[in-house]
Amino acid sequence: MSLHSYLPLLKSSFLLLVVVILFPCVAAQGPPSPGYYPSSKFHAIGFNEGFKNRWGPQHQTVDQGSLTIWLDRTSGSGFKSLKPYRSGYFSTAMKLQRGYTAGVNTNFYLSNNEDYPGNHDEVDIEFLGTTPDKPYTVQTNVYIRGSGDGTIIGREMKFHLWFDPTQDFHNYAILWAPDEIVFLVDDVPIRRYPRKSNKTFPSRPMWVYGSIWDASDWATENGKYKADYQYQPFIGRYKNFKLKGCSPDDSSCKAPSVAPQRSGGLTAQQNAAMEWVQSSYLVYDYCQDPSRDHTQIPEC
Repeated sequence: MSLHSYLPLLKSSFLLLVVVILFPCVAAQGPPSPGYYPSSKFHAIGFNEGFKNRWGPQHQTVDQGSLTIWLDRTSGSGFKSLKPYRSGYFSTAMKLQRGYTAGVNTNFYLSNNEDYPGNHDEVDIEFLGTTPDKPYTVQTNVYIRGSGDGTIIGREMKFHLWFDPTQDFHNYAILWAPDEIVFLVDDVPIRRYPRKSNKTFPSRPMWVYGSIWDASDWATENGKYKADYQYQPFIGRYKNFKLKGCSPDDSSCKAPSVAPQRSGGLTAQQNAAMEWVQSSYLVYDYCQDPSRDHTQIPEC
């Protein structure tokens, strides 16, 4: 075979190499199977069965149990669970807005901010809007006893995803158990935050929230890109809500698990899937940030 006949093969191989180097998320496969699918263990409910509007009712619609909320230059919208929990598994399927969404924060989280203003706990899944040439960033965060108030001490781990979250609904979940918090995407654990001390773990009852709002000051590349309302409305879609939690006054209730064993922790297969996500898609880890004061985050 002549050198000339090899040229098309060499050209295609070079182009593939360029794609892998410049666009690793395109070239990469999905995560290895976690081997266990906790979302299948819990019953889905409609929005009105577990939640109510908290603010921006004119920017919210409910259709057959599914929720749509949106942000425009006049307002965003938010919702809240009908009751608080002291532990549990909390999830929803979400579909995000495509195109220019810089500055927009679309989220699902736990908090007791209304019960303990200025000294609250919080566990977050936040989608930080972006420009059309870059992927969404998923920020997971934990605040304990006021670390999200005043001088903020966040415990952020940020990820890109192995799929486009604007194309379809995907399941996002928080397990909050007495000894661990686990964040999951389509049943794949992406982060586990273990209880290492009482000071670094939230233990007071929290409510389940979600919202869409303008976080232009910080959401996209530390505020470099702002919300641009020529692209309004910015829409967040939610369905398949799952609230399997323990009420604060039910001392006999045991927190659910996201692993086959009830004792907590993850299986070896789940850990392998989580390690794959963190090695392939983790873009920020507060414990690895040299600019952070590590005396404030002793769990690191």
